Amino acid sequence: MMAQGTAQQMGSTLTPSAPALSAQVLATPATRMTPLATGIARSGERGAERADARTDTAAGSYFHSGAIRWHVQTRGQGPRLLLLHGTGSASGSWNRLSAALGAGFEILAPDLPGHGLSGAMPRSCSGLDAYAAAVTALVTDMGAWPDIIVGHSAGAAIAARIALHPDAARVAVLSINGALRPLHGWTAATYVPLAKLLGLNPLVPGFVASLVRADTRSVRRLLDATGSRIDAGMVAQYEQLMRNPDHIAGTLRMLANWDLRALLPQLPRLGPRLTLVAGGADRTIAPQDADWVQARVPGSTRISLPALGHLAHEEAPLDIARIVIAVARDRGLLDDAPLAAATPERCT
Repeated sequence: MMAQGTAQQMGSTLTPSAPALSAQVLATPATRMTPLATGIARSGERGAERADARTDTAAGSYFHSGAIRWHVQTRGQGPRLLLLHGTGSASGSWNRLSAALGAGFEILAPDLPGHGLSGAMPRSCSGLDAYAAAVTALVTDMGAWPDIIVGHSAGAAIAARIALHPDAARVAVLSINGALRPLHGWTAATYVPLAKLLGLNPLVPGFVASLVRADTRSVRRLLDATGSRIDAGMVAQYEQLMRNPDHIAGTLRMLANWDLRALLPQLPRLGPRLTLVAGGADRTIAPQDADWVQARVPGSTRISLPALGHLAHEEAPLDIARIVIAVARDRGLLDDAPLAAATPERCT
């Protein structure tokens, strides 16, 4: 049974052992083929054409898609999961969840552009649509269109944007403490302008990296402020990221151009394909934001994990793995999938 988990679906109560996650799909006919639609339609053929663009290493695979050199961690076989991390994180954030899911799924976990070991987004591209288009091009070129997209924080918004295209009408979205509500009030008035200001100064990333190197506990304090308690191994991963000026620059650039106002009126089209996981101890995204989104997306499901913070998938990967499996079963993607031990195993 899922630890401390409750789920609600527009007035009804779900239990983890008998999920009532709907398999209904809300599809809107396409009026024209956009680059996103064309990419999805050509996924198989382009995957074969671009096989020579992939390089495998001990740290994962590198794949050239468009102008970006992506770092992608892959593992397993079965229904395909695309895991999208949040701002300031990287694909290593999913290592324990991937290990918990074992070999029952095919998992693709990229570093988003400008994050981790992936190259930066072209200067001419910015904003939610640009990140969604870049991820779409990647999975298209790999011939690896997902069955389910799991997104954490800002990664959930990218997942939703991809799944909203009519040609992706059967793709389910699992949002973990998703940043799906547009910024409002004092935060909106200060957050984005400050990020833009910091992003304009080329000296800021190097300065931040030097501060992290000088204060070894600074990253731990930042992570504690999310409401999550993660182990030393995960803290070490974030320390490594925050010592990298290129990663900091990519993070600031993503923050500076983040705007969800155009996404909001489209969210209802996700309907029952959307599952919202909210950590009750999250200090980064208010748990009430999941209620706010659910009220605007008829048929969506909200699952509460009261004891977990913003990094819920890092704190309790087995709980999140059970939710992933429940979603996959409801959508007819698998009959059974045993959970593996949530060890610090790295994707390869």
